[in-house]
Amino acid sequence: MEGIDKMADCPVTQTLELIGTKWKPLILYYLSFGTKRFGELAVRLPNISRKVLTEQLRQLEQDELVSRKQYKEIPPRVEYSLTELGHSLSPVFKEMEIWGRERLQRKKDTVEVQS
Repeated sequence: MEGIDKMADCPVTQTLELIGTKWKPLILYYLSFGTKRFGELAVRLPNISRKVLTEQLRQLEQDELVSRKQYKEIPPRVEYSLTELGHSLSPVFKEMEIWGRERLQRKKDTVEVQS
């Protein structure tokens, strides 16, 4: 049991509990560029089902990382944006983007050298 308690106190564990799914980091990353409607997120994430996208957005809203604004229009319009807490993750995603670009470039360079 002691190991479990230590894991709960781990800051990385705390972060992953909020964003450690397949889709949440990508949703948060795209929202870091500004407010998006549901359809805009669905287009940027073509491999996610609408049901899963809805579930992930609800969880992010419940965890206070994303805010949802519904307009009283017909057809209904809903917009999602990062909360202050959600914005605090933006530097994390920026570093992930930099790391990913460097990794992709290394892979590309390796393939060119082998060719």
